[in-house]
Amino acid sequence: MDLEAVRTFVAVAEAGQFQKAAADLSLTQQAVSKRIAALERVLGVRLFTRAPRGAELTIDGQAFLPHAHDVLRVAERAVASVRPGHRPLRVDVIASRGAQAGLMRGFHRAYPDVDLDVVMLFEIETAVAAIRSGAIDASFRAVAAPGRPLPEDIESVRVLDEPLQLLTGPAHALAGARSVTVAQLAGHRIWMPGIVPGTEWGAYYDDLVAEFSLTIEATGPNFGSDALLDTIADTPALATFMGEHTRLIWPADHGLRRIPVTDPTPVYPHSLLWHRDNPHPALATLRAHLAATAAGHAATGTWTPDWVIPHRESPRPSPPTLIRQDPNETA
Repeated sequence: MDLEAVRTFVAVAEAGQFQKAAADLSLTQQAVSKRIAALERVLGVRLFTRAPRGAELTIDGQAFLPHAHDVLRVAERAVASVRPGHRPLRVDVIASRGAQAGLMRGFHRAYPDVDLDVVMLFEIETAVAAIRSGAIDASFRAVAAPGRPLPEDIESVRVLDEPLQLLTGPAHALAGARSVTVAQLAGHRIWMPGIVPGTEWGAYYDDLVAEFSLTIEATGPNFGSDALLDTIADTPALATFMGEHTRLIWPADHGLRRIPVTDPTPVYPHSLLWHRDNPHPALATLRAHLAATAAGHAATGTWTPDWVIPHRESPRPSPPTLIRQDPNETA
């Protein structure tokens, strides 16, 4: 059914005349007549009869009119649902308890009137494809893994360098330390079952191991953060890395310790990714908010892999910002 023909039918019904409806729609009277005739052929009924005072609805026309109004209202809602500024801003974070989600909570507190949809994707290829298709507006990532640059139509900006902490149980050899250097971690078993080969965070921890001769084990199934915390609490020989901004709660009798890592401090580089042609007005608001709240990057005494890109964006208004992955947390 032709939506414009339905719109023309409603205009004629409300005007009571083909000529006035044509003027209201900025059409010729002949064009209006053709649209009504085509709609009548589709429906198989007469909708109007000619009368001295204009056009009058037939019984079938009267029956169809309220449904025609419904069709137009549904069409308007459908268009509004995808019009920038009239649909939620869709942002991808990798974990509900990670730093990325914390950034989005801060944005929501600052801009409570912005309608948000927060989703959780996994692989960076999936996130980039969703950005390019318009399924999401932005994604938090570590930009890209080495050898896999972002497509030219995808912009990025660093929004948060999150320090790593060592998480240990009460009986671990380092549990009493107020801080530990990266060199002190050599020889200790760091267990991170959330690391997935081929992901950007997998590449990050591969470089961390190679740079500082650490022992990171990703063996065993990943049963999520609760199982990880239980194991670390009960196993003196194991520790794990945790992002400083990751929000976790554990039973008091676990006695877990979160210990800052220094000299240098490994930081996980969260970046916001978005499509350069995305017109959603709330995306610009998010980018400006993140730019205003982001701390400095590559600060003295910190470490990130050489392949981490500080940021790349076109000469547009302030860049985006969002968060991605803490490998110890599952969605």
